[in-house]
Amino acid sequence: MAERPNLVLAMRPDILDLVLPAPLRTRLDALAAVHPALVTDTTTPAARAALADADVLLTGWGAPAVDSAVLALAPRLGAVIHAAGTVKGHVGPEVWQRGIAVSSAADANAGPVVDFTMATVVLAARRALGTAAEYTDGQLLGYRDRRGADGAVVGVIGASRIGRGVIARLLAAPSDFRVLLADPYVSAAQATALGAELVDLDGLCATSDIVTVHAPDLPETHHLLDARRLALMRDGASVINTARGRLVDTAALTRECAAGRLDAYLDVTDPEPLPRGHRLHSLRNVLLTPHIAGCQGTEVQRLGAYAVDEVERWTHGEALLGAVLADDLARIA
Repeated sequence: MAERPNLVLAMRPDILDLVLPAPLRTRLDALAAVHPALVTDTTTPAARAALADADVLLTGWGAPAVDSAVLALAPRLGAVIHAAGTVKGHVGPEVWQRGIAVSSAADANAGPVVDFTMATVVLAARRALGTAAEYTDGQLLGYRDRRGADGAVVGVIGASRIGRGVIARLLAAPSDFRVLLADPYVSAAQATALGAELVDLDGLCATSDIVTVHAPDLPETHHLLDARRLALMRDGASVINTARGRLVDTAALTRECAAGRLDAYLDVTDPEPLPRGHRLHSLRNVLLTPHIAGCQGTEVQRLGAYAVDEVERWTHGEALLGAVLADDLARIA
């Protein structure tokens, strides 16, 4: 668009400077007329005044939902650019119905998740949790009894942007991983092009040394790894979940880990956070982290940089790299 657009920021105040540190804010101010009011509650007079002239809404964690009520307050709105991952639960279908462009910085958030997953894959391949527990107990395995990563079978559930990133990193690693993929939306030819072997989910569970979850949280993926599928996994295998906790049956996984049959590396759980005193907290073959696989700390500015780039593309009439379409909602995270 030719005119300098009016832009409204909507996110939690405590993350604003992390998402948009001074250099990024300077870039944003050069691209758009940024309203001084930070919108966290669309019912306030200040928020209503800001939305009345808004061409672009740049949102982040803690932003109010963009629904029909908000759209009624923002007659000029042309784009919602989300400086975070998923827009589910944040952007309503009426936004697309009105022809408003929607973008997400999920691509920027994917890199750290891929890094985190690869780190846990290597730990899992070496049975690091069990070895660490034995070492604490005074046991030191000889070299013949130690487990390395070379040739490990890694089963990837879901060819999402993160799943595809993990596959690419696995294939680039020197460990000669065998990579399996289970995804109902991917053909055998597409899996081969990615460098993976397409299998059904049961076959993936039964064959893999490490199962890593990268599917979206949908009704049909609830407890995708249930008691039956976890029972198919080999003794000593590992489950990695950096997707959503509801994809794994927590009670069934707890039983398998408590029995010492499976190891688990869980950045997400169901429920989340996991209550204090839950059995998983005390198991030495389980690593629990509090949803830290995505952008953290100084990495959060990657989301802001991506969003500012999208604002620039939109103002120049260019295609949005992080565009989210209405048809995507049914199968994205």
